[in-house]
Amino acid sequence: MINDIQELLDSYVRWLRDKTKLRQVDGDWVEITTPYLDRHNDCLQIYARRENGGYILTDDGYILDDLETSGCPLDSPKRQELLKTVLNGYGVQMVDGALQVHSAPDGFAFRKHNLVQAMLSVNDMFYLAQPIVASLFYEDVVSWLDLNEVRYMPKVKFTGKSGYDYVFDFGIPKSRTQPERLLKTITHPNRDAAQSTILSWLDTRDVRPPDSRFYALLNDTEHEVSPAIINALRSYEVRPVPWSRREDVREELAA
Repeated sequence: MINDIQELLDSYVRWLRDKTKLRQVDGDWVEITTPYLDRHNDCLQIYARRENGGYILTDDGYILDDLETSGCPLDSPKRQELLKTVLNGYGVQMVDGALQVHSAPDGFAFRKHNLVQAMLSVNDMFYLAQPIVASLFYEDVVSWLDLNEVRYMPKVKFTGKSGYDYVFDFGIPKSRTQPERLLKTITHPNRDAAQSTILSWLDTRDVRPPDSRFYALLNDTEHEVSPAIINALRSYEVRPVPWSRREDVREELAA
């Protein structure tokens, strides 16, 4: 089993390397096109340049601008607080509307990884399928957990076997009857989100207690989740929980 997982991780690294493209733009800046897809199915792009013996990496304001133009402004205090919490979890700053990190040369891969993960997390967490929707899926999950007196820690970060950090939306400590439980909310359950979720679990579970469980809470409010997404998550020991079936896991999360 260990060899199988190692081959999957090696395959992921090869895919990431082969699908990443570089282009010189605007003098000192280098455009890095990653294989990670945003909600438009476009590859996420970040920009890097040398600065003070290290590097500065930025999304050039893409993620927040895209949310704004899509009818999801982050101008309320609650959303600003949530945004700050997400970015702090990845060590990412917001500078003039852009998501940004600084890196020493030997930490470039790690910091690039954190910036891309922050972009994906912010995009998924805040995007509303329709501008008239009043609450975020993440906020709905928080309200449901609180209502059912589930004891959780928000935005827990663990370092995986690869040395990269991953932020899970909720961590529920081990109890007398249940093991440690980690939860990830997926606002738009698509192939890219499922792949990212699976890889975070594959890289992290070996450094967590052996009986830890991982739940993916899937937003099916507007659209039914594809059976292919459900099966993919189950194949890697991630328990998919469509939001309409959340009561199925209420007792085991609250225990």
